[in-house]
Amino acid sequence: MSRIPVRPGKDFWMAALRHDGVLLGESAVADALELPVPGPSDRTVGDLLGTLGAEYRWVRGHVTRGETIRPELPLPEPPHGLALLDWWLDAYRELLTTFDELDPDLPAWNWAPQPKQARFWMRRLAHLTALDRWDVQLATGSPAPLEAKSAADGVTELFDTILPARPLRRHDPTGTVRLLATDTGAEWLVRLRAEGMALLDNSGHTTPAVRAVAAGSSSDLLLALTGRISFDLLGTAGVAGLLDQLRPEQRPTVQP
Repeated sequence: MSRIPVRPGKDFWMAALRHDGVLLGESAVADALELPVPGPSDRTVGDLLGTLGAEYRWVRGHVTRGETIRPELPLPEPPHGLALLDWWLDAYRELLTTFDELDPDLPAWNWAPQPKQARFWMRRLAHLTALDRWDVQLATGSPAPLEAKSAADGVTELFDTILPARPLRRHDPTGTVRLLATDTGAEWLVRLRAEGMALLDNSGHTTPAVRAVAAGSSSDLLLALTGRISFDLLGTAGVAGLLDQLRPEQRPTVQP
């Protein structure tokens, strides 16, 4: 049986943040700022850059404190027009410098059921940047798939961090879902109860009864789970309504 992938560390997330940040910056050019970003939210590429740059600055403003108390910091207001390009790029470069110099074990507040350490924010912003990069590339042309191992960790983050931190949702239907990554061999078992969900330990020899299955590349799994592509593009079987309930109701971000 395949397993949930082992969580990577700082070097992995920093490499991912550099890779996707560069690609995002190359796609988010002046002529693209007013282009709509496909999806349920009414956003343009400029809106996306402004939000992401503000999130970079917000995290950088508190992650080096060495404290686990929630910061009292508002999200910065981005500029308008072409000034947004340099504003985002400065925020991105400053974030890289801060993370490069930061001990991932430094105490740092976060809103999730995870250790209160700086590594949380390295992981969160690596995945946030990767998905926003895909969105910008979709708005401007043809998006490249998410890197396989990074996307697999993004799937795990959705189930061990993002969804457990959200208010309990009532699920109907209920049951266990199996997700299979055809490129990395990763596997996730997620149990949806009437209220709440749980990522199951699949390291044993027994497997609970599964009511729905989705299989595809790690990139396609994460894109489907975040509502960017349809589950119909994956190999699926079983109760389709279970898969739809794995999606967060709002865009995962830096704040709860």
